[in-house]
Amino acid sequence: MFRILFYSPEIPGNTGNAIRLAAITGAQLHLVEPLGFELEDSKLRRAGLDYHDLAVLHVHKNLADAWNALQPERVYAFTSDGEKPYAEVLYKPGDVLLFGPESVGLPEAVKRDSHVTARVRLPMLPGLRSLNLANSASIAVYEAWRQNDFAGAQL
Repeated sequence: MFRILFYSPEIPGNTGNAIRLAAITGAQLHLVEPLGFELEDSKLRRAGLDYHDLAVLHVHKNLADAWNALQPERVYAFTSDGEKPYAEVLYKPGDVLLFGPESVGLPEAVKRDSHVTARVRLPMLPGLRSLNLANSASIAVYEAWRQNDFAGAQL
């Protein structure tokens, strides 16, 4: 299915929610170090409820290791300065949905990495900076999954 890639996430609750999202949707969750928390963090465990054992989770030492493991054909970097709205992308299974750290978003070098197919954005009202990381990932994963007829889901 789809692969969520969090580049250096900082807040354990967001990653815990993404673990639950991955389990429920059949997505994989990939994390690039450094992480702003320990994987045993109680806030991460609480946010993920009892879905930790049901999710596919991989931790990579750096972005190069993540690319090597993922071997992505298409990567969509979610960023407030993306060139097009996320819903204009025609997603297909195996796509990587890339998100940056909560406090600063994706670094310019990551947004312009040669693996990135396109930089996309979630629409927001003017003057607002960003949406919560876990919420952003949920919006993206569900749009990608919807476009693929919620493959594997019980409808």
